[in-house]
Amino acid sequence: NITQTHSAVVDDFLTFIHEYFPENVALWGKTTQSSTYAGSRPEFALDVSLTSWTHTNEQTNPWWRVDLLKVYRVNRVTITNRQTFGSRINGAVIRIGNFLDIYMKDEQKWITDHLSVYGATATFSCGGMVGRYMVVHIPGNLKILSLVEVEVYGTLAGASIQSSTSADWIAEKAIDGNRGLQQLYTGCSSTLNETNPWWRLDLHDVYRVSEVVVTNRKDCCAEQINGAEIHIGNSLENNGINNPICAVIPDIPAGESNNYSCDGLDGRYMIIHIPGDWKILTLCEVEVYGYLAGNSLL
Repeated sequence: NITQTHSAVVDDFLTFIHEYFPENVALWGKTTQSSTYAGSRPEFALDVSLTSWTHTNEQTNPWWRVDLLKVYRVNRVTITNRQTFGSRINGAVIRIGNFLDIYMKDEQKWITDHLSVYGATATFSCGGMVGRYMVVHIPGNLKILSLVEVEVYGTLAGASIQSSTSADWIAEKAIDGNRGLQQLYTGCSSTLNETNPWWRLDLHDVYRVSEVVVTNRKDCCAEQINGAEIHIGNSLENNGINNPICAVIPDIPAGESNNYSCDGLDGRYMIIHIPGDWKILTLCEVEVYGYLAGNSLL
């Protein structure tokens, strides 16, 4: 099967890229901290500079947080300590999760070793923990948290697959975070011309989906998305197409993004498919928003 062989080669290549050329996903995030001392703002931990640092006031349970804006499977976190007052990192707790509470869930936390050498950089394995937020905090009273640099390495949570693949327009390109200008030939997924083409995202858990955002191609053929159906559910029967329909896409202007409300449909899988013969499904970005089923906050 040519498609399966091609997909296996692509998977191996992506694994190599992520291992040897990883992306610091924190750079695209939004930072905040429990308090700010003398203008040492939270974004200083992402400025790729060793001459600036964050700094909280002396307080109970000081914390620093980065919102990664999407849910990532985090492989590791790298922290660079100050060259002066380096002991202020001692005992810090790093947490990955989908909750804004700094304590999150017990199974989603681990405690760092001391960065005993001032100015040192240490990397901590997260083992693929899943979350939108990465939090560093020091438990206790009369504590100060100060960070020089924080790096978060991981991949977008969710595994994508499609019914066939045209050239190198692989399924993963629809969830690569590229919703903007750099679409042409590089940033979109695409199937071959076939009957009932589909693209599927495995969210790895059951989510209550509130909204799906789809970005259309802008180089040509914008009408190819017309009539596509968005399905949410837990079944893989008929490649997931038998799951309930969230929305039908009448059209999306070239290069634009449309939002579709799913009214809280529950499911592990999100499927987009176009019914009919001689169809091509091209997706330049797909975003899924919602809550982990059973939780009130994601």
